[in-house]
Amino acid sequence: MNRKALGLFLRQRREALRPADVGLPEAGPRRTPGLRREEVAVLAHVSTDHYTRLEQARGSAPSRHVLRSVSRALRLDDAEHEHLLALADGVERLPGGPPTDVPEHVRQLIARMPSTVALVRDARCDVLAWNPLAGAALASFFGPAPREHNLLRRYFLHPDPAVRHLSGQDESAFAQQAVAALRRTADRFPHDERTRRLVTDLREGSAAFRKLWTRPARPGGRSGVKTVLHPSAGRLTLTYDVLDVPDSDQQILLLTAAPGSPTAASLRALAASVR
Repeated sequence: MNRKALGLFLRQRREALRPADVGLPEAGPRRTPGLRREEVAVLAHVSTDHYTRLEQARGSAPSRHVLRSVSRALRLDDAEHEHLLALADGVERLPGGPPTDVPEHVRQLIARMPSTVALVRDARCDVLAWNPLAGAALASFFGPAPREHNLLRRYFLHPDPAVRHLSGQDESAFAQQAVAALRRTADRFPHDERTRRLVTDLREGSAAFRKLWTRPARPGGRSGVKTVLHPSAGRLTLTYDVLDVPDSDQQILLLTAAPGSPTAASLRALAASVR
């Protein structure tokens, strides 16, 4: 069991939660951010001593039942729950890097969505594949160098905020979710040079990234609203949803427009241009 990494992960997720997030009242001022250990223990139906030993990297390995209970108490999503189980199994630190080969059935799936902007991203937030409408709607994002196809580089490092294509009303939520995901990737693949270089470049080039990287990040939701600034179609307001690719470190990002909206009309025009 990777006790140190497991304890750090639990502490970060505990500190990222507010009492209101789990239905608890605010009980006066708190010396540290987030929930108290005893509150997590009550929610997970385990003893405070047992949970404290887990955070402090002491004691025996927890059972699957305890891990599931703690996962529910900390409101972990599916990816975070799998990460917790892997840390407990001691198999999370892997050689190599995140897989970059997109399964053929996933490529075919996004190709069959002519009216949806569809992307496939890996655990580093590199965009690995996209359908024709995504190529048209996000044209300037897909530069000639694969290095340019990274959502985090685009978000944190592009010199002109006006061309951050995946930005909008919930930038903070996206940033927190993406940074939390990259932190998990860096922990799982400590020898991956591309991940290390990405983290280094982001830390050196963005104060906003450094702030999120060094504090417990509250992962953003798996849906929201993004604004795309298109060179000819103008401002596109899109709803995004994130879907996990089973048995993979990859996700599908789907962006759609509200029916009858100006953005929907613009997407139809862009889709017609790439048929």
